[in-house]
Amino acid sequence: MRRPLFLPTARQINWLLVVGFLALGQALYLRYMAIENNTVSLACQAGLRTWLCDTFRLTIVLFNHNVFGWVALAAAALNLFRPSIVLVTLALAAAAFGIVLHNADLAGFALGLLILGLARPAPAAE
Repeated sequence: MRRPLFLPTARQINWLLVVGFLALGQALYLRYMAIENNTVSLACQAGLRTWLCDTFRLTIVLFNHNVFGWVALAAAALNLFRPSIVLVTLALAAAAFGIVLHNADLAGFALGLLILGLARPAPAAE
């Protein structure tokens, strides 16, 4: 008998929608209100100490090392082998940040792996 495919429940899908939209919104806010805004960007680079500037600096460091794309890819690959809602959530949030913040190559590949993960059998009940 075939095991059922990994399909999130309605509650889990709602959770994924909330996390996905919040991650996407935060990434868009950081990109257009801090990174690409000349006034804020120059003030942060000059040493302004606010939460937005601290987040700006952290985002730049993570972007330089492709962390968003690699985290999304690792979580999606792990989800492909062992489907889990936690891994889907992590991969979705990291991929949203990666797509918006120019780590689109790895983040896009991770989203493809997430879609393939829906075709995998669900983990066996213990």
